[in-house]
Order: sequence, then structure tokens, then C-alpha cells
Amino acid sequence: MAMKLLIFGYGYSARFLLDQMQPAQGCVRVTTRSPEKAAKLAAEGLTARVFPGTDMAEDIAWASHILITAGPEDGTDPVLTHARDAIAAHAKRLDWVGYLSTTGVYGDHGGAWVDETTPLAPSGERGRARVTAEAAWMALGRDHGLRVHIFRLAGIYGPGRAPFEKLRDGTAHRIIKPGQVFSRIHVDDIAQVLIASMNRPDPGAIYNVCDDDPAPPQDVIAHAAMLLRVPQPPDIPFHQAKLSPMAASFYAESKRVDNQRIKRDLGVRLRYPDYRAGLAAILAGESQK
Repeated sequence: MAMKLLIFGYGYSARFLLDQMQPAQGCVRVTTRSPEKAAKLAAEGLTARVFPGTDMAEDIAWASHILITAGPEDGTDPVLTHARDAIAAHAKRLDWVGYLSTTGVYGDHGGAWVDETTPLAPSGERGRARVTAEAAWMALGRDHGLRVHIFRLAGIYGPGRAPFEKLRDGTAHRIIKPGQVFSRIHVDDIAQVLIASMNRPDPGAIYNVCDDDPAPPQDVIAHAAMLLRVPQPPDIPFHQAKLSPMAASFYAESKRVDNQRIKRDLGVRLRYPDYRAGLAAILAGESQK
């Protein structure tokens, strides 16, 4: 029987997932917050709902697989808020449910390694909301037999989300915070992890989704500049950087995230095991357009 995939929150990661799955039309339904975007997606051949705002009971009854990419709103999970009962009613019939979370649930570890067994200690409201959402989805699994899988994503990059444009227009900076290190993941590797999990369900499993090479953010900028053959942007000490609240929250945490479980349990072989491979592929893709 063909997969019937319902995606709550059709954004960047979901788009690349569908590019890799190449499902037949009619086998995917998606949600978006914007009526305008829903109309645009419908014109592209996707069945799109405006959510919140649409009763999703019929779509949930239709689905065999559900992916939740929508993040918490005002500290609460919108899918659980508006569609929990419908999902619970069909829990035992659904083959797979995936929830996209974040490695921000681990909090700050001063650059030390964390894995899926590390206690959760988020340092900000966004991380705490994710911990609450994860727990609620896992409880739904325990209480109703829902086949839930949690994916903790590192910093996402890929086509259209790389340092190249800022380097080209001269707005890139190398923000220096000694000891700071981040884990990352190319969007194509997120897609292959999700597909691998759908093909090998393990209800209750939690996976870190990141590459092999946690690195300081200034190293990534420097490498991107080298690929573009442009001058290195200026170094700015962290205490002098003018960061948005979102960017500042990322710099509040430093850790290296272990990815062995996706390799061992799902058989994933990363296409872009480090940012060097990922950035080179993005740049090569730009030159082919």
C-alpha cells in the first residue's frame, strides 16, 4: 500500500523531504499558516490546508504517516492543541509519526559531547517548549499506542541557507566566542534520516540528526569565503556583536552532538558528513542553475 504522508508545517525541511521521496500526486497532504501559501502549493499540485484554522480530522483519518515540523507557538505545540484527539483516535492505525525537535533541548555543555541519553537541560524558553512538546508526544505514544519518533535536529543549512549571500554582499562577520562550537546538518541529510526511519519504524526512538564535525561558527564562514575566493570577513568579539535574540540564544549554548544512533539503527550514511562537503555541494549546485 502506498504511503499517505500528512505534514504539519510545510517549510524548508519538508520541501527537501518531498524532493527526495518524489511521491505520486495525491499521496502527500501538507499544512501552512498562510492562505496565500496554501493556494500557491495547491497550484503546484499539493493538497494544502491552512492550519491552525482547518479541522484536520479527515486528513488524519486518510494518513498512514504523519510528520510534525511545526514548532511550538507561545510555548505550546499547535498540533497537539488543535488535533490531539483526532490523532489519538487513529493512533493504532498510523504506521509512523515523526516529530522534529532540536538539539537545543540539551542546553549548554561547554563544548562537551551529548547523545540521546544526555539529561535535558535547555537554557531558554524555546528549548523548554521543545522539551514539553517532546514529552507530550511521547505520552501520546504510551497512552494510545502512537508510533512516535523524535528527531533532534542540529543547525540546519542547505541551498538558500548558507553563508554565501552574506559573503557576497559584504554583511558576513566572523563572531569570535572562545570555546564556542555548534553541530550542523545539511537539509538533504535530514530528509534521508526521515525516510530511513519511515522504512524502519522503531516507536519511541529518539535520534540526534547532525553531521560528524561540530565546529566553531567562524570556521564555517572562513571556509565559505575561501570557496568563493573572497576576502575573509572581519572578526568581531562576541561581546561586541549586535545579535538578534534568536542568534544570541544559539551562542548561549556550546556542545558537540553525537550522531551514532542514526548510523547504527537506521543505516544512514551521511551525504555531507561535514560542513566542507555540504558547502562545496551547495556552491556547485548554484553554478549549475
